[in-house]
Amino acid sequence: MPGLTAYITVGALLFALGIVGFLCRRNLIIIFLSTEIMFQGIVVTAAAFARFHAHLQGQAFALFLLVIAAVEAGLALGMIMLLYRRRGTLDADVWSVMHG
Repeated sequence: MPGLTAYITVGALLFALGIVGFLCRRNLIIIFLSTEIMFQGIVVTAAAFARFHAHLQGQAFALFLLVIAAVEAGLALGMIMLLYRRRGTLDADVWSVMHG
């Protein structure tokens, strides 16, 4: 069975991959998926600490985070679809300009 360090490394790699995707891409769907990858890195780390320190509260918290991620995914994808219908593009640079 892998040690705590292995799980923390996987969580850190997921978080770093999400940051790279968030900063380098301009498509709203890719940006959203990158934030989800960062969130899953945090969940892996939280679950690893809970497992190796024998805290059931930490495992319940990790499960709660997964539920929150699922709800957030549904809401964010709905908002992205509304934004696409409004302007016809998912480029974040187009949405950075505010109109009155």
